[in-house]
Parts: sequence; structure tokens; C-alpha cells
Amino acid sequence: MSDYIVSARKYRPDSFETLIGQDNIAKTLKNSIQRGQLAHAYLFCGPRGVGKTSAARIFAKTINCANPGAGLEPCGECESCRSFQEGRSYCIHELDAASNNGVDDIKALMDQVQIPPQVGRYSVYIIDEVHMLTQSAFNAFLKTLEEPPAHAIFILATTEKHKIIPTILSRCQTYDFNRISVPDIVRNLSDIASKENINIDTESLHVIAQKADGAMRDALTIFDQTVAFCGNDIHYADVIRNLNVLDYEYSFKLVDAFLAGDYATALLAFDEILGKGFNALHFVTALSSHFRDLLVSRTGGLDALLDLPDTLKARYRDQASRCSVKFLYDALGVTTACEAGYRNSANQRLHIEYALMKLAFLNGAVDSRVSSATSGQADTVKPMAQVVKAELAQAKIETKPEPKPEPKRVPRKPSSLSLSSLMDEKEDAAVPVETEAENVGELPGDDVIIARWQDLAAAQNAQPRLANALSSAKLNIREEAGVKVVEFAVTNEAQKKWIEERILRSLESQFSKLLSCGRIRLEPTVVPEEAREERKYMPAEKAEDLMSRNEEVRNLVTDLGLDIK
Repeated sequence: MSDYIVSARKYRPDSFETLIGQDNIAKTLKNSIQRGQLAHAYLFCGPRGVGKTSAARIFAKTINCANPGAGLEPCGECESCRSFQEGRSYCIHELDAASNNGVDDIKALMDQVQIPPQVGRYSVYIIDEVHMLTQSAFNAFLKTLEEPPAHAIFILATTEKHKIIPTILSRCQTYDFNRISVPDIVRNLSDIASKENINIDTESLHVIAQKADGAMRDALTIFDQTVAFCGNDIHYADVIRNLNVLDYEYSFKLVDAFLAGDYATALLAFDEILGKGFNALHFVTALSSHFRDLLVSRTGGLDALLDLPDTLKARYRDQASRCSVKFLYDALGVTTACEAGYRNSANQRLHIEYALMKLAFLNGAVDSRVSSATSGQADTVKPMAQVVKAELAQAKIETKPEPKPEPKRVPRKPSSLSLSSLMDEKEDAAVPVETEAENVGELPGDDVIIARWQDLAAAQNAQPRLANALSSAKLNIREEAGVKVVEFAVTNEAQKKWIEERILRSLESQFSKLLSCGRIRLEPTVVPEEAREERKYMPAEKAEDLMSRNEEVRNLVTDLGLDIK
């Protein structure tokens, strides 16, 4: 057991050829070595486990190798290569900035930089997790980083490039490392498994690669964990049980249930998944990924977008052929909306179950268990559409269509002060519309209409402005085609418009009841400008008007010498 080395260390890249998934960076570094155009500072940044520190070590070992190979690979036999492999190299130095992040540590590094290398041409300083340096340490490092000795080369590695100050970034050549693709991880794990005499199927390798999320170090760690659980003979079922990964069989089963409109099977499958301890949100995410893969499989020329083994691709193509593009598009909309609203839902299980039922209804083939009329027959399955259609047909025969109710007029709040807005105050609530049919009766005489008009005005006591306008309105009564038309004058167009839109029908209904005649029509009109009486608003104007109409008042004001202004 003392000789055991984890795969992440045992199979760590030691040459540009074994650096996986970073071909463009490897090519750029080799070309710079070949042309002798070495920079004094490099910055390697990217996600964890993609080979940043390994690339820095390979680069440092290559530029100090006495006999590099044809592909500019370290020979591994010279003194510089052997000392580095044995951990006694005095020309390649590694510093962990996470634990050496102060000004004193940088000062010690600056003193060490002045010492030339004993073996090789360059002293290479690899500073890992450089973003952990303090602001003061960064500032102390600036001058040395910009103008180091000719033999010194700095390689800075970090996973959080945004935390490095711009003055440091401007002094370095920056290389952005990419996430390693699933096929590359699968290929590397397959080679390692063959070297370790481990039998593992392709589907299991894909599960490990997808779980690693683009990090080769994570993939190797998961691989070691799987070997420890399963031994040298690894099967897909053991891998998903060990890694707690949701089996893709559930996704295929659920989509088949959705296509058949069988929401009961979908709900039972979801309950089984929860019973096994899986996270509900991860389940919805996996279902969204499955719909996405089905949509890609159904569209020709998009096979390159599928990170799946060939055997699984065939299953996806088979199920995708039974799904319409619209169904898959709508299904993706349902699942993504479910993901977005999951955390804010008070009942998260019901939130997902509702989404599953919506998915079952998308295809328009919902099944419903309908009991047989006789006790001796078994339950039969009928399409829900047929059941609903039959019920609607029966309801159409037994019932008559009801008349649509008149839409209620909702008062609109004015956006500015105007004559119209003054009539929309809270006290001017809309008069309820009478729905009962008015009595037809005989046409009343004009004198009866005039007498009853004041009763109509008095009935509007809940709306003082309306009651005042009706009581003071001048009436013009005429008969047209057996209908009494009552014109009543209002002061302005705004008032006329308000009455026509809000209460005219209600006023006609009330007035018809007062006259016991249904052949009454009201028409509001506007008093002509020349017929309007000039209103007095100021106290002086009112006083003068009163004096002009009453001689006694005028004499009283004169005798007492009163000031009316």
C-alpha cells in the first residue's frame, strides 16, 4: 500500500505530447522555445484540473533540457531533467502563493531571483494560485516582474484571473486554458484503464467524464474512487450507484410516458427517484438535458453536439424519431420554467409534479382510466379527448346557450386634472344598470314627463353633481316612431360624454319605471354658448348681480356705505 500512487499524480503529463486538450497552448510554447523568443513572465489561467501547473513544469523542464527531442520534448536523461524528476532541481522553483502571500515572502523571492542557475540556462519560478497574493505583495512584486535578471522566468498560475491587478496582467503573456472535452477525457481514461488492467465499459467512462465537468484531475480522482468501489471489473450500474448519478433510463421512460399522455407513470417515476435520495432540482435539470439531446438527435448534422457513446446515440435517435420538434421545443420550455421557479416555490414537489403533468398534456394524447358500466368488465383506457368530446356533445343537447352579460364599465382614473376627471371622483360611483325588462305601457304626456323628471333627479342623491345637473336641465320633449325622446341640456361636452358612456342606459331604465312605460329614450345635449348664463364666481361679482336685481339691497349698500370689493 505504501507504493500506491493516485492516478492524478501517477499519470500527470510530463511532456507537451501528453498534455491533454490544450494543443494550441502546447504548440505556441514549443514555437517560442524553437525560435528563442522566451518572455520573462507568463500567466496560465483557467478552470481547475486542466493542466496549468503541469504545463508550467513541462515548459520549465524543456527550456533547461540539454538535449531536447525532435518535437522539443524533454529528454529525461540530462542532469537538469533528472534533478527535476528527483525533486532536487535548483533551477526550477515552485511557490504556493496561498500560504506565501505576504510582502516578506515576495522580498525573499526577489533575493533568490538574483542567484543564477547552477544547472541549465534559466531559473524558472512557478507561482501557483497567484491571485492569493495581497495587494502589498503584488505591488512589491511589480518591479521584479517587469525587469527581472536575464536568467529568470516567472510563470504565474491561477484559477481566478479577475482577481489579479491590471498592472500584473500587463507584464505577462496570458494563456487561457480550456475545459477538457468529454471525448478527450474518455480517451485518456480508457488508456489508463488498459494500462492498469481494468475492464470498464464506454458508458461508465462517459458518466465519469461528465461528472468531472471538464477537469482531468477530477476525472482521475473519480476513476480511482470507482475502482475502489467496483474492483477491476466495472459496470455501468455500479458506477451510477457509487457516484449517485441519475440513470438515463428514467429519462427515456418518462419521455415515453409523455408521448403516451400517461402522467400517472411520470408521477410514480418521480416518486421513485425521490425515494432513492436524488435531488429534485437535479432531476429536472437532467430531464432538460435529455430533451435537448433528443432535439439535437432529431436534427440532422448536429451529432457533433452529443457527448454520448455510440450505443446511446442510437437510442436517442430512435426516441427522437417519435417526437415532433414542437413537442421537444415546448417540453424544453416547461422544464426550464420549472427550474427557474423551483427555488421560489412554496411546495417544490407539487411544482415539479405540475410540470410533469403539463409535459404529459403537450402531445395531445392524454389517457384517462374510465370505469366500466358493468361490474364484470375490466377497466378500459380511452383517450381523454374522446371523453371530453362526448361530454361536450351531451351538454350541448341538454343545455341552451346563456346570453352573454353586458360588460361592466370600469371607471378609469384620470391622468390629469380636467372637467372629465372632476366627474370621476369617488363619490360619483357608477349607477347600477337595471336588468329587468321595463313595462311597455302607454306614452305619458309631456306634463307627466316634466313632473317625473324631478323625481328622477332626486333619486340620484348619492351623486350630488348628477342630481344637480338633472334638476336644472332644460327639457325638450318630442315623439318619434312611437317613442318619447326627452332631450335634457347639460353644461359642457365633457359632462355629456360622461353621461353617455357611464349612466345613460341606467337613467333610461329608472325613468321608464317611474313613468311605467318602456318607450322612453333620453338624449343629453349641450347648452349653446349664447344661451348660457354668465356665472358669477367672485364675491364682488355676486354682490353687483344681487344689487342689480334688488333695489332695496342697492339702497342698503348705499346708505350704509358698504364696500362690496
